Formats: sequence, structure tokens, C-alpha cells
Amino acid sequence: MASDLLSQILDVLSNADGSIFTNDAFPSVEFATIKSALDRLGSREMIIYRQIDREEASLTPEAEGIAADGSHEAKVFEAVQKAVEGLKIADLPGIVGKETAKVGQGKAFKEGWIKKDKDILRAATDSIQDASQEQLQTIQQTRTHPDPKVLSDLRKRKLITMQKVISFEVKRGPKFAKDFVKEETDLTADMLATGAWKTVKLKPYNFKAMGAPTMSGALHPLNKVRHEFRQIFFEMGFEEMPTNRYVETGFWNFDALFVPQQHPARDLQDTFYIADPPVADKPRADLLRRTEKLADGSTPNPKSQDHPDQDYERYWNDIKEVHEKGKFGSIGYRYPFRDDESLRLVLRTHTTAVSTYMLYKLAANPHPVRYFSIDRVFRNETVDATHLAEFHQVEGVIADYGLSLGGLIGFMEVFFGKMGIHKLRFKPAYNPYTEPSLEIFGYHEGLNKWVEIGNSGMFRPEMLEPMGLPKDMRVYGWGLSLERPTMIKYGVSNIRELLGHKVDLNFVESNPAVRLEKD
Repeated sequence: MASDLLSQILDVLSNADGSIFTNDAFPSVEFATIKSALDRLGSREMIIYRQIDREEASLTPEAEGIAADGSHEAKVFEAVQKAVEGLKIADLPGIVGKETAKVGQGKAFKEGWIKKDKDILRAATDSIQDASQEQLQTIQQTRTHPDPKVLSDLRKRKLITMQKVISFEVKRGPKFAKDFVKEETDLTADMLATGAWKTVKLKPYNFKAMGAPTMSGALHPLNKVRHEFRQIFFEMGFEEMPTNRYVETGFWNFDALFVPQQHPARDLQDTFYIADPPVADKPRADLLRRTEKLADGSTPNPKSQDHPDQDYERYWNDIKEVHEKGKFGSIGYRYPFRDDESLRLVLRTHTTAVSTYMLYKLAANPHPVRYFSIDRVFRNETVDATHLAEFHQVEGVIADYGLSLGGLIGFMEVFFGKMGIHKLRFKPAYNPYTEPSLEIFGYHEGLNKWVEIGNSGMFRPEMLEPMGLPKDMRVYGWGLSLERPTMIKYGVSNIRELLGHKVDLNFVESNPAVRLEKD
């Protein structure tokens, strides 16, 4: 009983000259029970206690045998010493045992206790000191050894195991008393009627006690940063694209973007391909697309739905021709276009596949639009501290007449300025589907250096004109990962701690709200 343990602690402490140690006074009492009793006594200032953490060594069954009968090497020495004319190596296992002969022979040679004369073992000294036995006997008695190197060596030999032991040193407190008087927690009607309230000991209120934590759901840091990005896009007049299709064909993921079929990005080591079914249908009006939902569960703008008059067969042939022979003023890549390669199913490597589909639907009724998406993409990457096989891509697309590279740079400054990034640099880059292309670098005040934060460009005519978009319509496109700004904002150095099975739920529950425009 808990009350009995309280009385026992007070009784032992009253008979002690100074402090007591719980592992000596109450060796059989569980940690949780003794801690609860000490907390209760400590709250009344009847005792003062402190926790002592230490590591204790325990002998393995093999080590207990060595402590009692001697080490393997000592047994080998004794067997050799008893053989006056020497002991044949082949006879040793039959005398001391196979395991002892195997382990002890080498150790005895190393210590210089025995020597080899052809196939005969002879004693090399008259007496030995069995250090292993003495060390294990010391540990058996004291649960430790004064020399850390000895403990390390015995652990490597698997003769001891280390375990953490928690005990408490307990002293008398300012209000120490031998008897524990129960404190009443409630003032009852009977106490008031009988007057017992005048003599009972009432438990005082603890106004400094923390309230019990309220269990509730918590948004993942990625969702918090994602919400901020969505708000920025909505403030700037963007419409969210439906992105709930993780599987795309090679046509929408690569070919429609003017990515050649020999491009390294299409290799197995970079892209996840679907084995079953091996191929999909050619591009066609997709009824399922018309009922897709956005990431928040809402329905897309009706203006972005499939148009019944769009000719998917013509679009397929134009894309094939622009790759094989060139068209719309382009000389193309001039290679044999393979239909089966274009119809292979892949886990989408970027959300630009969705942007391409939306721009094709826009061609049925060309007008200025602003699209964005934030969703998951997949790459066959080697997983490390900064790379995963899946991550989230933030993408924006602007289609309008008369757009220019200067306008793209100006827009990027406004867009990233809303995220609190005001120092930008732009570096020329190459993308198969944008020309010109720019890598975007931002100066990170915390890291005190320039870091790459995104990629951008203007979509090529080879991508836009087969869709049927007007020749004078230009399209900006840019993208960045959701994970990188989240890692910077929350000080996460390993992406596996942010996404995947290694995420700490306490981190998810306790991370603060995020405002991208704030430091």
C-alpha cells in the first residue's frame, strides 16, 4: 500500500543519522512507486530528495562462471602446467572443453603463460594472476569497476552488460515528522456541521501547479507553411489547379513539355514507372478530370474543364511531329518518337504535368489566367538529409499577352517579397520546356549566405503552340519545394525529421505558427 510505504520511509529516515538511499533501504520497490511516495512527502516539505543516475554492470552467465571457476586462459594454463611433459594441442579440448580451448588458448599465448613446441603446449611461467577473474569478482561485488577501460574491454568480450539505475538520496525536510497525517482535499457538509473542519488538516491550494494538457489535433509544419503559400497566391489573384492525380502518362509528364525521350530525367534511376498496366490510352477527353477536387476538397473553376471541341488526336500528332521533325518554327529534336514510351505510366516527377493539362484546356478559350498548385511529386532519389523520394512542389503559372523576361523577374521580386525574401539574384539556366530559364537565389539572413530557392522561365513555343494557344500569348512558370522553406523556418537540418516515419509527434504538436513575411 502507498500509505505503508510513506510510513516506512519516514520510519527509516527517523532512525538514520543522515540521508538514506532508496536502492539500499527499499531495493524491491519499483521506481514509479518510490518516486510517487517521495513526491508526496516532498510536497509537504517532510523530506528533501535528489535523483541519482548511474550505470551498473551485470555479469553474463559466462562471466559468472569465470568469476567462480577462473577464466578460460587460466584453465588452459592449469591444464598445460599439470602435464609435466607438455600437452598435445589436439588433447586440450578434451580436458578443458572445446569452447574454453578455443577462447583461452589464444589469450594464454598473448599473456605469455604458455608456449608452443611443435604440436606440444608447455607452461612458460610458474604462476599467473588471473586478472579477468579478479575484475569480474570486483564487478560482482560493487556493480562497477574503477577502471573504465576494463569495463569497455569486458563489454566487447560480452562478459558484462551495462544498465541505467535510478535511485534517490533522501534527507529530512524542514517539516519532517515521523507520522504522516492525511490531508483532506474537500471541505464537506459533515465537517461544517460537526465542527471537524477546525481540527482536520486541509491540503493547501497549489496556485503554481500547471494545468493538465488538453489533447487536441495539430497541423503539421508543412501544412502550416502550405497554408501561407496558398494565402499569398490567393492574394495575388491565382486559381488553384486540381492535383490529386499522382500517376500520369509520359506524354503529360514529359512529351507535352518538349522533354526528349532520351532525356536523363526519364531514366529508371530518376523516375518511378508503373509496371501494371504497362501503358495508358492516348490523350483524350477525361470524364474523371471533370469531377476532380482541389486539395482542399472544392471543385475547380468550370472555365478550366474539358472543352468538347478540343481535338486530342491533333494535339498528339503535333507533339509527335514537333519532337521528330520540328514544327511551329522549331527544328525539333529529330529522333524517332516512340508511342509506347510516351504512354508509359509514371509517378509524376513534377506538378508541371498538371499545368500542361490546364494550359491545353485554356487553349479552347484563351484568356489571361493565373494558376498555382502545391502537391506531392516523386523522384527516384537516394534518401539522405536533404533528399527524399517524395516531396511537395509549389508551382505557379501566369498566361497573358505581351509578357517578357523583365516582367517575370519583377513578378518574382513581388512574390518572394511576400515571403520575407527581398534580396534576390537570378542566374541563367537550362530547362527543356522553358527558354529563357532562370534559377532564383535568395539571401538567407540566418545562414548568412545565398541559397537556391526556386526555378523559373517562360514556356517554349514547342510546348504552347501545339496546344492551340495564340502565338502572342506568353506563359511564365516557376516552382520551388515546400520542404526547403519549412526546414529553414523551423530549423530542421534533416528532411527525414520533417516528412516520413521518423517525424517526432511532439515536434508536430509543439511547433509554433508560421508567418513567412516575419523573421
